[in-house]
Amino acid sequence: MSDPSGYLPPHELAALAAQLDRNDLMAGHPLGPSAITTGSPGLAAAAFAPTGFAPTLPGDDAAAIVRAINSAHDPFGEVTYVLLADPSLGSFDAPFGSSPTTPFGSGPTMPTAFTAPTAPTASFGEQPPIRHDRQADDLGSRSQHPNPLAPLAPWRLDLPTELSFGPEPERISLVNDHTSRERPRTTGGEPAANAPIDSPIGAGTAGAFDPYVVRRDFPILEQRVHNGKRLIWLDNGATTQKPRKVIDRISYFYEHENSNVHRAAHVLAARATDAYEGARETTRKFLNAPSTSEIIFVRGATEGINLIARTFGKRHVERGDEIIVTHLEHHANIVPWQMLCAEVGATLRVAPVDDRGDVNLEAYEKLFCSRTKLVAFTQVSNALGTVTPAAEMIAIAHRWGTTVVLDGAQAVSHMPVDVQALDCDFYVFSGHKVFAPTGIGAVFGKKALLEAMPPWQGGGNMIADVTFEKTQYQPPPWKFEAGTGNIADAAGMGAALEYVMRIGMPTIERYEHSLLEYALGQLATVSGLQMVGNPRDRAGVMSFVLEGKRTEDVGHALDQDGIAVRSGHHCAQPILRRFGHESTVRASLAFYNVCEDIDAMVSTLKRLQASG
Repeated sequence: MSDPSGYLPPHELAALAAQLDRNDLMAGHPLGPSAITTGSPGLAAAAFAPTGFAPTLPGDDAAAIVRAINSAHDPFGEVTYVLLADPSLGSFDAPFGSSPTTPFGSGPTMPTAFTAPTAPTASFGEQPPIRHDRQADDLGSRSQHPNPLAPLAPWRLDLPTELSFGPEPERISLVNDHTSRERPRTTGGEPAANAPIDSPIGAGTAGAFDPYVVRRDFPILEQRVHNGKRLIWLDNGATTQKPRKVIDRISYFYEHENSNVHRAAHVLAARATDAYEGARETTRKFLNAPSTSEIIFVRGATEGINLIARTFGKRHVERGDEIIVTHLEHHANIVPWQMLCAEVGATLRVAPVDDRGDVNLEAYEKLFCSRTKLVAFTQVSNALGTVTPAAEMIAIAHRWGTTVVLDGAQAVSHMPVDVQALDCDFYVFSGHKVFAPTGIGAVFGKKALLEAMPPWQGGGNMIADVTFEKTQYQPPPWKFEAGTGNIADAAGMGAALEYVMRIGMPTIERYEHSLLEYALGQLATVSGLQMVGNPRDRAGVMSFVLEGKRTEDVGHALDQDGIAVRSGHHCAQPILRRFGHESTVRASLAFYNVCEDIDAMVSTLKRLQASG
């Protein structure tokens, strides 16, 4: 089966990789063998990687292949390498143990041709240990991890080391009907008979979305707090936790790519620029924006709104003009417009909400007039969870020729976003609300608007040419990105957005909606609990007060049981006062939350009420 040079022909490697895949070596994995490389003596490598990412390995000798794998440029941790023996030179039974199995332990037995009685020997020198990125998780169970989204961080292979692989841990699949409280258990990779088929991503082999599998990707959720209590994170509206994929991506940047971008002529600058601009492309894809030239990196939604206010707003809003916001807004979507109005002599108008917490569309439309220059509103309320009818509100504004800024900070983690379908003029969001690092976010702006807007800060990186007489600016988006950007965290945000896109935002939305329905039902059983707002369309945010209890005391009691929620005004004082409150307790969901999290919260609330 080998050619005279001792290499395994690529077509045979491809066939073998396909055979291994058919035999569930990569069971449920969405990635196929997109790069096949051979080496000698006695080694061949197959790389399982995302479509369009084709890593290459040297074809000179075994040691070079191992070195290449150990230093492979794998920025998103999604490439799994399989080393195979050239049958003409024997097997690798010695390095991988005495049984003729694949390096992944419970995979299929290698074909007979690959288990010749003699094995080649090679000395690879001192090798680093195999990397682990979960507790109690060895290379074998990692390679067979049931979650195809599990970040396959670059692992280091020490060929002379004998590997041991334990049994697959038991895992639980959560059905979509939470009211039934039935969660089919699966063991040994076999789905329960009643496991629903929903999405092939983030699941075991059954195909149902499985939050118990996905939550393994978030190392912070494994910790214990307050004398061994499991951390339950229900403060996702404030910030979301970060998957291992994002943490590894940031570390990889500082270990392999750290440089400033765009200007230098060395290899690290090229890598850093690729990482930064690659994240911009990922952000474009996440928002379905037409072009990367319409994506500006900022520190977050707050900075994004201020950027728009100081550029578009300052140029287009004049004395006597009007800006419309809604009663639902976060302070970050009120204060910048108040500041602008005070500076230029414009008026801020407020669209009311009804007693459920929904925008009164009839009253909203009546606010428009010929002097209405800008509308800014949230897609999802951070205090009530109200999902606004954004597309309809944008269409109304455009009928009056009014520009629209949509605040997506609370929407991006809960639902698909398509700026072209929405037809918003600007869209802003913060990375840390969607499983990315803090200090990074993005502004989408329609190209014609961005080209006509002046820069809002001056400095390096945003200039084309400078003399003492005048300055020429770069085109968008760079003319709005003065100075050194948050390069590493932009790469981290790109990794986070890739992560949720692989799960699928529609899948996340469906799962969170079912969990929200369960949570609302369970909270209704708590005596003296009053929900604040009851919008018709709601994302995973619930604000409530408990009769006779201060919100800070409720938050403290929950914290002592390991349950993180938010108590206070949530930087949304106007909407809370609309419902007669200065503060509430807010529980907010993410796709790694499960019914047990809700049960624990409700149990603490009932105990607190019973204590008098």
